[in-house]
Amino acid sequence: MIVKKFVPCIYLYNGHAVKTLTDFSVVETDPCRLVHLYNEHNADGLIVFDMSENDTDHEAALDLIKEICTMAQMDVIGAGHIRRMEDVKKLLYAGCKQVILDYEQADNIAITEEVSLKFGSEKLLASYNDPALLEAHKDLLRTYLSGLVLMNPHQIRETQAVTDLPFYVQVNQIALNKLIEIFAYPNVCGVTGNTINDNYQEILTLKNLCKESGIQVETLEAAYDWTAFKQGCDGLVPVVVQDYRTLEVLMVAYMNQEAYEQTLYTGRMTYYSRSRQELWRKGETSGHYQYVKSLTADCDMDTILAKVSQVGAACHTGARSCFFQEITKKDYQETDNPLQVFEEVLDVIKDRKIHPKEGSYTNYLFDKGLDKILKKLGEEATEIVIAAKNPGANEVKYEISDFLYHMMVLMVEKDVGWEEITRELADRS
Repeated sequence: MIVKKFVPCIYLYNGHAVKTLTDFSVVETDPCRLVHLYNEHNADGLIVFDMSENDTDHEAALDLIKEICTMAQMDVIGAGHIRRMEDVKKLLYAGCKQVILDYEQADNIAITEEVSLKFGSEKLLASYNDPALLEAHKDLLRTYLSGLVLMNPHQIRETQAVTDLPFYVQVNQIALNKLIEIFAYPNVCGVTGNTINDNYQEILTLKNLCKESGIQVETLEAAYDWTAFKQGCDGLVPVVVQDYRTLEVLMVAYMNQEAYEQTLYTGRMTYYSRSRQELWRKGETSGHYQYVKSLTADCDMDTILAKVSQVGAACHTGARSCFFQEITKKDYQETDNPLQVFEEVLDVIKDRKIHPKEGSYTNYLFDKGLDKILKKLGEEATEIVIAAKNPGANEVKYEISDFLYHMMVLMVEKDVGWEEITRELADRS
Protein backbone atom coordinates (compact mmCIF):
# COMPACT_ATOMS: atom_id res chain seq x y z
CA MET A 1 0.00 0.00 0.00
CA ILE A 2 1.32 3.45 -0.93
CA VAL A 3 1.80 5.83 2.00
CA LYS A 4 0.01 9.08 1.15
CA LYS A 5 1.76 12.42 1.65
CA PHE A 6 0.73 16.03 2.20
CA VAL A 7 3.20 18.09 0.18
CA PRO A 8 2.92 21.90 0.09
CA CYS A 9 4.73 23.76 -2.66
CA ILE A 10 6.54 27.06 -3.07
CA TYR A 11 6.28 28.92 -6.37
CA LEU A 12 9.56 30.85 -6.38
CA TYR A 13 9.72 34.07 -8.40
CA ASN A 14 12.23 36.91 -7.94
CA GLY A 15 13.12 35.65 -4.47
CA HIS A 16 9.49 35.61 -3.29
CA ALA A 17 6.82 32.95 -2.96
CA VAL A 18 3.97 33.73 -5.36
CA LYS A 19 0.45 32.38 -5.70
CA THR A 20 0.74 29.94 -8.63
CA LEU A 21 2.71 29.23 -11.78
CA THR A 22 0.52 31.77 -13.59
CA ASP A 23 -0.41 34.18 -10.78
CA PHE A 24 2.64 36.22 -9.64
CA SER A 25 0.89 37.76 -6.63
CA VAL A 26 3.34 37.65 -3.71
CA VAL A 27 2.16 35.51 -0.80
CA GLU A 28 5.43 35.63 1.18
CA THR A 29 8.49 37.82 0.68
CA ASP A 30 10.70 35.34 2.56
CA PRO A 31 10.01 31.77 1.38
CA CYS A 32 12.04 30.38 4.29
CA ARG A 33 9.29 31.55 6.64
CA LEU A 34 6.93 29.23 4.79
CA VAL A 35 9.37 26.36 5.23
CA HIS A 36 9.36 26.99 8.97
CA LEU A 37 5.54 26.83 9.04
CA TYR A 38 5.45 23.64 6.97
CA ASN A 39 8.00 22.09 9.32
CA GLU A 40 5.86 22.95 12.33
CA HIS A 41 2.71 21.45 10.90
CA ASN A 42 4.02 18.06 9.79
CA ALA A 43 4.21 18.44 6.02
CA ASP A 44 5.59 15.25 4.46
CA GLY A 45 7.52 16.89 1.63
CA LEU A 46 7.94 20.17 -0.23
CA ILE A 47 7.99 20.99 -3.94
CA VAL A 48 9.84 24.16 -4.98
CA PHE A 49 9.10 25.52 -8.46
CA ASP A 50 11.84 27.84 -9.76
CA MET A 51 10.02 30.28 -12.05
CA SER A 52 13.16 32.22 -13.06
CA GLU A 53 13.09 33.79 -16.51
CA ASN A 54 16.85 34.02 -17.05
CA ASP A 55 20.07 32.32 -15.92
CA THR A 56 21.05 35.12 -13.53
CA ASP A 57 17.78 34.85 -11.61
CA HIS A 58 18.09 31.06 -11.78
CA GLU A 59 21.46 31.15 -9.99
CA ALA A 60 19.97 33.36 -7.27
CA ALA A 61 17.02 30.95 -6.98
CA LEU A 62 19.41 28.02 -6.57
CA ASP A 63 21.03 29.76 -3.59
CA LEU A 64 17.60 30.18 -2.03
CA ILE A 65 16.65 26.57 -2.79
CA LYS A 66 19.84 25.44 -1.06
CA GLU A 67 18.79 27.43 2.02
CA ILE A 68 15.31 25.92 1.85
CA CYS A 69 16.74 22.39 1.65
CA THR A 70 18.91 23.07 4.70
CA MET A 71 15.92 24.32 6.72
CA ALA A 72 13.34 21.76 5.61
CA GLN A 73 12.61 18.84 7.92
CA MET A 74 11.22 16.92 4.96
CA ASP A 75 12.43 15.92 1.50
CA VAL A 76 12.47 18.77 -1.02
CA ILE A 77 11.59 18.20 -4.69
CA GLY A 78 12.97 20.75 -7.16
CA ALA A 79 11.30 21.86 -10.39
CA GLY A 80 11.41 24.58 -13.01
CA HIS A 81 14.00 26.27 -15.25
CA ILE A 82 15.37 22.94 -16.48
CA ARG A 83 16.91 23.08 -19.95
CA ARG A 84 19.76 20.57 -19.76
CA MET A 85 21.30 17.96 -17.50
CA GLU A 86 23.38 20.61 -15.74
CA ASP A 87 20.18 22.19 -14.38
CA VAL A 88 19.10 18.88 -12.86
CA LYS A 89 22.55 18.46 -11.30
CA LYS A 90 22.40 21.92 -9.74
CA LEU A 91 19.04 21.21 -8.11
CA LEU A 92 20.28 17.90 -6.71
CA TYR A 93 23.50 19.50 -5.51
CA ALA A 94 21.45 22.24 -3.83
CA GLY A 95 19.93 19.50 -1.68
CA CYS A 96 16.77 18.43 -3.54
CA LYS A 97 15.93 14.77 -3.05
CA GLN A 98 14.22 14.57 -6.43
CA VAL A 99 13.76 16.73 -9.52
CA ILE A 100 10.68 17.15 -11.70
CA LEU A 101 11.07 17.17 -15.48
CA ASP A 102 8.34 19.19 -17.21
CA TYR A 103 6.94 16.90 -19.90
CA GLU A 104 5.17 19.85 -21.51
CA GLN A 105 8.71 20.87 -22.61
CA ALA A 106 10.32 18.82 -25.38
CA ASP A 107 13.84 19.46 -24.11
CA ASN A 108 12.91 17.95 -20.73
CA ILE A 109 11.67 14.79 -22.43
CA ALA A 110 14.85 14.65 -24.51
CA ILE A 111 17.19 14.59 -21.49
CA THR A 112 15.23 11.98 -19.50
CA GLU A 113 17.39 8.98 -20.37
CA GLU A 114 20.69 10.84 -19.97
CA VAL A 115 19.74 12.31 -16.59
CA SER A 116 18.34 9.03 -15.30
CA LEU A 117 21.47 7.10 -16.22
CA LYS A 118 23.60 9.79 -14.54
CA PHE A 119 21.69 10.26 -11.28
CA GLY A 120 19.30 7.29 -11.04
CA SER A 121 15.62 6.92 -11.87
CA GLU A 122 14.71 7.32 -8.17
CA LYS A 123 15.78 10.98 -8.46
CA LEU A 124 13.36 11.83 -11.28
CA LEU A 125 9.67 12.65 -11.59
CA ALA A 126 7.77 14.02 -14.59
CA SER A 127 5.01 16.64 -14.50
CA TYR A 128 2.26 16.85 -17.12
CA ASN A 129 -1.25 18.14 -17.80
CA ASP A 130 -2.36 15.76 -20.52
CA PRO A 131 -2.22 11.98 -19.87
CA ALA A 132 -1.81 11.56 -23.65
CA LEU A 133 1.82 12.52 -23.03
CA LEU A 134 2.15 9.47 -20.82
CA GLU A 135 0.78 7.22 -23.53
CA ALA A 136 3.29 8.65 -26.01
CA HIS A 137 6.25 8.20 -23.65
CA LYS A 138 5.15 5.36 -21.36
CA ASP A 139 8.21 3.20 -22.10
CA LEU A 140 10.51 6.11 -21.30
CA LEU A 141 8.65 6.79 -18.06
CA ARG A 142 8.60 3.16 -16.97
CA THR A 143 12.34 2.77 -17.52
CA TYR A 144 13.80 6.08 -16.42
CA LEU A 145 11.49 7.72 -13.85
CA SER A 146 10.17 6.82 -10.42
CA GLY A 147 6.96 8.85 -10.34
CA LEU A 148 4.80 11.63 -11.75
CA VAL A 149 3.16 14.93 -10.86
CA LEU A 150 -0.29 15.39 -12.36
CA MET A 151 -1.04 19.10 -12.74
CA ASN A 152 -4.73 18.52 -13.60
CA PRO A 153 -6.66 16.75 -10.79
CA HIS A 154 -9.58 16.01 -13.13
CA GLN A 155 -7.54 13.45 -15.05
CA ILE A 156 -6.64 10.98 -12.31
CA ARG A 157 -8.60 8.13 -13.87
CA GLU A 158 -7.02 8.73 -17.29
CA THR A 159 -3.55 8.67 -15.72
CA GLN A 160 -4.22 5.40 -13.88
CA ALA A 161 -5.40 3.83 -17.13
CA VAL A 162 -2.01 4.57 -18.72
CA THR A 163 0.59 3.91 -16.00
CA ASP A 164 1.08 2.21 -12.66
CA LEU A 165 3.71 4.74 -11.54
CA PRO A 166 2.88 6.55 -8.28
CA PHE A 167 1.93 10.19 -8.76
CA TYR A 168 1.33 13.40 -6.86
CA VAL A 169 -1.74 15.46 -7.72
CA GLN A 170 -1.66 19.26 -7.75
CA VAL A 171 -4.89 20.70 -6.38
CA ASN A 172 -5.32 24.45 -6.13
CA GLN A 173 -9.01 24.83 -5.33
CA ILE A 174 -10.80 21.91 -3.76
CA ALA A 175 -12.81 21.22 -0.61
CA LEU A 176 -10.75 19.51 2.09
CA ASN A 177 -13.13 16.55 2.29
CA LYS A 178 -12.45 15.91 -1.41
CA LEU A 179 -8.80 15.18 -0.58
CA ILE A 180 -9.89 11.89 0.97
CA GLU A 181 -11.45 10.91 -2.36
CA ILE A 182 -8.23 11.75 -4.21
CA PHE A 183 -6.10 9.79 -1.74
CA ALA A 184 -8.36 6.78 -2.19
CA TYR A 185 -7.01 6.23 -5.72
CA PRO A 186 -4.37 3.46 -5.51
CA ASN A 187 -1.56 5.20 -7.44
CA VAL A 188 -1.91 8.61 -5.80
CA CYS A 189 1.06 9.00 -3.44
CA GLY A 190 0.42 12.59 -2.39
CA VAL A 191 -1.36 15.88 -2.87
CA THR A 192 0.34 19.22 -3.48
CA GLY A 193 -0.73 22.71 -4.56
CA ASN A 194 -2.50 25.65 -2.97
CA THR A 195 -5.13 23.52 -1.26
CA ILE A 196 -2.31 22.22 0.95
CA ASN A 197 -0.49 25.58 1.09
CA ASP A 198 -3.61 27.38 2.28
CA ASN A 199 -4.54 24.69 4.82
CA TYR A 200 -1.13 23.65 6.18
CA GLN A 201 -2.39 24.14 9.74
CA GLU A 202 -4.91 21.35 9.14
CA ILE A 203 -2.43 18.69 8.01
CA LEU A 204 -2.51 16.75 11.30
CA THR A 205 -6.33 16.86 11.35
CA LEU A 206 -6.46 15.70 7.72
CA LYS A 207 -4.08 12.85 8.50
CA ASN A 208 -6.40 11.68 11.25
CA LEU A 209 -9.35 11.79 8.84
CA CYS A 210 -7.35 9.70 6.37
CA LYS A 211 -6.50 7.12 9.03
CA GLU A 212 -10.17 6.91 10.03
CA SER A 213 -10.95 6.16 6.38
CA GLY A 214 -8.32 3.40 6.26
CA ILE A 215 -5.85 5.46 4.21
CA GLN A 216 -2.22 5.04 5.22
CA VAL A 217 -0.45 8.37 5.80
CA GLU A 218 2.97 9.47 7.07
CA THR A 219 2.88 9.35 10.88
CA LEU A 220 5.12 8.22 13.72
CA GLU A 221 3.94 4.78 14.79
CA ALA A 222 5.29 3.54 18.15
CA ALA A 223 6.25 -0.09 18.76
CA TYR A 224 5.53 0.42 22.49
CA ASP A 225 2.75 2.22 24.28
CA TRP A 226 3.44 4.13 27.47
CA THR A 227 2.62 1.23 29.80
CA ALA A 228 5.64 -0.69 28.44
CA PHE A 229 8.06 1.76 30.13
CA LYS A 230 9.32 1.44 33.70
CA GLN A 231 8.33 4.80 35.10
CA GLY A 232 9.70 6.53 38.15
CA CYS A 233 7.56 7.08 41.21
CA ASP A 234 6.52 10.38 39.67
CA GLY A 235 5.33 8.66 36.47
CA LEU A 236 8.20 10.08 34.42
CA VAL A 237 10.81 8.54 32.12
CA PRO A 238 14.15 10.31 31.42
CA VAL A 239 14.98 11.16 27.81
CA VAL A 240 18.56 11.56 26.53
CA VAL A 241 18.58 13.76 23.41
CA GLN A 242 21.19 13.51 20.65
CA ASP A 243 21.78 15.35 17.39
CA TYR A 244 20.96 12.74 14.74
CA ARG A 245 23.85 13.77 12.49
CA THR A 246 26.75 14.39 14.88
CA LEU A 247 25.46 12.20 17.77
CA GLU A 248 26.35 15.07 20.12
CA VAL A 249 24.42 14.78 23.41
CA LEU A 250 22.25 17.89 23.55
CA MET A 251 20.21 17.61 26.73
CA VAL A 252 18.34 15.39 29.18
CA ALA A 253 14.66 15.89 29.94
CA TYR A 254 11.63 13.91 31.12
CA MET A 255 8.39 12.64 29.62
CA ASN A 256 5.08 11.61 31.07
CA GLN A 257 2.44 9.75 29.09
CA GLU A 258 0.93 12.89 27.57
CA ALA A 259 4.33 14.21 26.51
CA TYR A 260 5.17 10.84 24.93
CA GLU A 261 1.91 10.74 22.99
CA GLN A 262 2.21 14.39 21.90
CA THR A 263 5.74 13.73 20.65
CA LEU A 264 4.47 10.86 18.51
CA TYR A 265 1.47 12.85 17.29
CA THR A 266 3.30 16.06 16.32
CA GLY A 267 6.75 14.71 15.44
CA ARG A 268 8.31 17.37 17.70
CA MET A 269 9.88 16.62 21.07
CA THR A 270 7.52 17.36 23.94
CA TYR A 271 8.51 16.98 27.61
CA TYR A 272 7.16 17.31 31.12
CA SER A 273 8.73 20.06 33.24
CA ARG A 274 9.33 18.86 36.80
CA SER A 275 9.90 22.41 38.05
CA ARG A 276 6.79 23.94 36.44
CA GLN A 277 4.71 20.77 36.72
CA GLU A 278 3.44 21.15 33.17
CA LEU A 279 3.87 19.93 29.60
CA TRP A 280 6.27 21.84 27.36
CA ARG A 281 7.08 21.50 23.70
CA LYS A 282 10.73 22.22 23.06
CA GLY A 283 11.06 25.46 21.08
CA GLU A 284 7.51 26.70 21.65
CA THR A 285 8.78 30.11 22.78
CA SER A 286 12.31 30.16 21.31
CA GLY A 287 11.58 28.54 17.94
CA HIS A 288 14.37 26.02 18.67
CA TYR A 289 12.26 22.96 17.93
CA GLN A 290 13.51 19.40 18.02
CA TYR A 291 12.16 17.26 15.17
CA VAL A 292 12.05 13.54 15.90
CA LYS A 293 14.28 11.28 13.82
CA SER A 294 14.08 8.23 16.09
CA LEU A 295 13.08 7.15 19.59
CA THR A 296 14.77 4.10 21.13
CA ALA A 297 14.28 2.51 24.55
CA ASP A 298 17.17 1.10 26.56
CA CYS A 299 17.41 -2.55 27.62
CA ASP A 300 15.51 -1.95 30.88
CA MET A 301 12.77 0.12 29.23
CA ASP A 302 13.37 2.91 31.73
CA THR A 303 15.15 5.49 29.52
CA ILE A 304 14.46 6.85 26.03
CA LEU A 305 17.18 7.88 23.57
CA ALA A 306 15.87 10.52 21.16
CA LYS A 307 17.78 11.38 18.00
CA VAL A 308 16.55 14.72 16.73
CA SER A 309 17.08 17.44 14.18
CA GLN A 310 17.83 20.41 16.41
CA VAL A 311 16.87 23.89 15.25
CA GLY A 312 19.16 26.45 16.88
CA ALA A 313 20.34 25.90 20.44
CA ALA A 314 19.25 23.03 22.67
CA CYS A 315 20.19 24.78 25.92
CA HIS A 316 18.19 27.65 27.45
CA THR A 317 21.50 29.52 27.86
CA GLY A 318 21.86 29.72 24.08
CA ALA A 319 24.53 27.00 23.94
CA ARG A 320 24.18 24.29 21.33
CA SER A 321 24.33 21.58 24.03
CA CYS A 322 23.49 21.71 27.74
CA PHE A 323 26.75 19.87 28.45
CA PHE A 324 29.46 22.52 28.42
CA GLN A 325 30.55 22.97 32.05
CA GLU A 326 33.75 20.94 32.26
CA ILE A 327 34.32 19.24 35.62
CA THR A 328 37.64 17.54 34.93
CA LYS A 329 39.53 16.23 31.96
CA LYS A 330 42.61 14.15 31.24
CA ASP A 331 45.00 15.29 28.55
CA TYR A 332 44.08 13.19 25.52
CA GLN A 333 43.69 13.58 21.80
CA GLU A 334 40.25 13.01 20.34
CA THR A 335 41.15 11.26 17.09
CA ASP A 336 38.52 8.53 16.97
CA ASN A 337 35.89 10.67 15.26
CA PRO A 338 37.13 11.48 11.73
CA LEU A 339 34.57 14.21 11.12
CA GLN A 340 35.53 15.90 14.38
CA VAL A 341 39.19 15.94 13.27
CA PHE A 342 38.20 17.39 9.89
CA GLU A 343 36.05 20.05 11.59
CA GLU A 344 38.87 21.03 13.96
CA VAL A 345 41.41 21.38 11.13
CA LEU A 346 38.90 23.34 9.05
CA ASP A 347 38.27 25.65 12.03
CA VAL A 348 42.03 26.34 12.33
CA ILE A 349 42.21 27.17 8.62
CA LYS A 350 39.18 29.47 8.93
CA ASP A 351 40.82 31.21 11.88
CA ARG A 352 44.03 31.72 9.88
CA LYS A 353 42.05 33.49 7.17
CA ILE A 354 40.34 35.78 9.68
CA HIS A 355 43.39 36.25 11.93
CA PRO A 356 46.51 35.97 9.74
CA LYS A 357 49.67 34.67 11.42
CA GLU A 358 53.12 35.69 10.26
CA GLY A 359 55.02 32.80 8.67
CA SER A 360 51.86 30.68 8.29
CA TYR A 361 51.86 28.51 5.17
CA THR A 362 48.06 28.65 5.20
CA ASN A 363 48.15 32.44 5.04
CA TYR A 364 50.72 32.23 2.27
CA LEU A 365 48.22 30.23 0.20
CA PHE A 366 45.37 32.66 0.93
CA ASP A 367 47.60 35.63 0.06
CA LYS A 368 48.59 34.07 -3.28
CA GLY A 369 44.94 33.47 -4.13
CA LEU A 370 42.74 30.84 -5.75
CA ASP A 371 45.07 29.96 -8.64
CA LYS A 372 47.89 29.07 -6.23
CA ILE A 373 45.56 26.96 -4.07
CA LEU A 374 44.32 25.09 -7.14
CA LYS A 375 47.88 24.56 -8.41
CA LYS A 376 48.93 23.04 -5.09
CA LEU A 377 45.81 20.89 -4.97
CA GLY A 378 46.60 19.51 -8.43
CA GLU A 379 50.20 18.83 -7.43
CA GLU A 380 49.11 16.93 -4.32
CA ALA A 381 46.64 14.86 -6.35
CA THR A 382 49.49 13.86 -8.66
CA GLU A 383 51.64 12.97 -5.64
CA ILE A 384 48.91 10.55 -4.49
CA VAL A 385 48.97 8.83 -7.88
CA ILE A 386 52.78 8.49 -7.79
CA ALA A 387 52.78 7.24 -4.19
CA ALA A 388 50.12 4.64 -4.98
CA LYS A 389 52.48 3.05 -7.53
CA ASN A 390 55.06 2.37 -4.80
CA PRO A 391 54.90 -0.58 -2.38
CA GLY A 392 53.47 0.02 1.08
CA ALA A 393 50.68 2.34 2.23
CA ASN A 394 52.52 4.90 4.37
CA GLU A 395 53.48 7.18 1.51
CA VAL A 396 49.91 7.14 0.20
CA LYS A 397 48.67 8.04 3.68
CA TYR A 398 50.97 11.06 3.89
CA GLU A 399 50.10 12.30 0.41
CA ILE A 400 46.36 11.94 1.01
CA SER A 401 46.77 13.96 4.23
CA ASP A 402 48.56 16.70 2.28
CA PHE A 403 45.82 16.65 -0.37
CA LEU A 404 43.05 16.89 2.26
CA TYR A 405 44.75 19.85 3.92
CA HIS A 406 44.98 21.75 0.62
CA MET A 407 41.41 20.74 -0.19
CA MET A 408 40.27 22.27 3.12
CA VAL A 409 42.09 25.49 2.26
CA LEU A 410 40.05 25.52 -0.94
CA MET A 411 36.86 24.81 1.04
CA VAL A 412 37.50 27.84 3.25
CA GLU A 413 38.35 29.98 0.21
CA LYS A 414 35.02 28.96 -1.41
CA ASP A 415 33.04 29.03 1.88
CA VAL A 416 32.15 25.34 1.85
CA GLY A 417 31.70 23.40 5.12
CA TRP A 418 32.04 19.72 5.96
CA GLU A 419 28.35 19.44 6.75
CA GLU A 420 27.53 20.38 3.15
CA ILE A 421 30.00 17.79 1.85
CA THR A 422 28.77 14.98 4.11
CA ARG A 423 25.13 15.79 3.30
CA GLU A 424 25.90 15.60 -0.40
CA LEU A 425 27.69 12.26 0.04
CA ALA A 426 24.79 10.93 2.10
CA ASP A 427 22.35 11.93 -0.63
CA ARG A 428 24.38 9.91 -3.15
CA SER A 429 24.50 6.74 -1.06
